[in-house]
Amino acid sequence: MFDWLQNFLAVRGLAPHGYCLLWEPELIWTHVVSDALIAGAYFSIPFVLGRLLTKRKDVEFGWMVGLFAVFIFACGMTHIMGIVTLWIPAYGWEALIKVITALASVATAALLIPLLPRLVAIPSPAQLQQANEALRFEAEMREKTEAMLRQSQKMEAIGQLTGGIAHDFNNLLGIVISNLDRLRRHDTSGPATGRSLDNALAGAERAAALVDQLLAFARQQPLQTARADLNAVIEGVKELIPPTMGGAITTEFDLTPQPLEANIDRSLLESALVNLSINARDAMDQGGRLSFTTRLRDGNLAEIAVSDTGCGMSEELIERATEPFFTTKAPGKGSGLGLSQVVGSVEQMGGRVEIESQPGTGTTVRLLFPLVE
Repeated sequence: MFDWLQNFLAVRGLAPHGYCLLWEPELIWTHVVSDALIAGAYFSIPFVLGRLLTKRKDVEFGWMVGLFAVFIFACGMTHIMGIVTLWIPAYGWEALIKVITALASVATAALLIPLLPRLVAIPSPAQLQQANEALRFEAEMREKTEAMLRQSQKMEAIGQLTGGIAHDFNNLLGIVISNLDRLRRHDTSGPATGRSLDNALAGAERAAALVDQLLAFARQQPLQTARADLNAVIEGVKELIPPTMGGAITTEFDLTPQPLEANIDRSLLESALVNLSINARDAMDQGGRLSFTTRLRDGNLAEIAVSDTGCGMSEELIERATEPFFTTKAPGKGSGLGLSQVVGSVEQMGGRVEIESQPGTGTTVRLLFPLVE
């Protein structure tokens, strides 16, 4: 076997390839330059692939990349032998290199074809970007959901605490107010004492109103619901609101002629409208326009929209606007319970509140109630 291989690879008395080309320089050097350039390109590809596999151990199908590099290198060697055989008839060596190249090419093709479905399944850069964006969106939504859950738990705890304290405090205030009122009616000691009793009674009544706000926020205020037209409720406060706005604020009413009847506590809804009006007035310190609009929405909802042209709120402020005791007003200018009381009252009556606002353009608060057929 060794003798046969030695005889096969021996450079025997065969004519070199250049002899077939009649040693014409144009043909000889065209073959030399072309084969040299092709071989150089072939040798550079395995070098690049080898560096890739060295630097990136995580490349999928790395063994296939290595086998492809061997195949390309063998192809380059066949072109080198094409140059050698122009002058040296080493056709045995050329044949051996072609055999190696053939084996590498067949093995590469045989292993590459079954891999085609898996190679096609590899995501493209655009698909990877879409997947990353989807994961980022999912993470953001999870964070928002967790934040909303924490906020809901916090609001529930505050509501339970507020409701318990407000009930007890309301009972105590009832005793204080009734006794002050009785003392005021029977007191004859003089005007100074009368003024003191009046001030004490007014303070107790303001405290009672604050307790009502807390109870409304905690959704534990006793309701006296009845079927009523929302347009009629607004008509009832129509004369009350403009005087509280001041001369720099105009008030507009755009009420649908269609009756919008819902089961509501009229006094609670009137109080909510007044609270919204006061909030709107405070947001328009340079003047502006306050408007009340009613309409039928989605076929089964009655909507009251209270809009102003004030300073507006950012998304962060909108998210916190209904929190109890949160206010953007200066210290002593607000309790931070106005909007939370509105939300508590509306939700206690089976409705919901939507807030739309943009900084510098104004705010719209929508009160939605199920229609009564």
